Amino acid sequence: MAISSTLTTSFKKELLEAVHNFKNSGGDTFKLALYTSSATLGATTTAFTTTGQASGTNYSSGGGTLTRVDPTTGGTTGFTDFADLTFGTATITARGCMIYNSSDSNKSVATIDFGGDKTSTAGDFTIVFPAAAASTAIIRIA
Repeated sequence: MAISSTLTTSFKKELLEAVHNFKNSGGDTFKLALYTSSATLGATTTAFTTTGQASGTNYSSGGGTLTRVDPTTGGTTGFTDFADLTFGTATITARGCMIYNSSDSNKSVATIDFGGDKTSTAGDFTIVFPAAAASTAIIRIA
């Protein structure tokens, strides 16, 4: 079992088909679900799954809704990002996560490996996204 950090292959194809809309106004709803080390997530992941999903206090199946940052450009790179997401007063252990489009059949966008188990005990479990910039945003096309 393993989680790899990647934009999923299905997401790349679906971008060319105009499936995903990241605009703040009128855009799709994207969610982030947490997974344990027993999950298998990566480039071939096509949709949200409950298999290997983390569970714990103040975490609901399917995860949390992300706040989008409007797509923009920097140089020749197009990018978008999300605001940090916090599961408050949570008791949970997760090895990684999946970003998915809950507006469109829970289609996968990206899988992310945390590099090891991350745990909170009755505290905030926060996903900190990188800066929304051409070289750092979580979703970027160069």
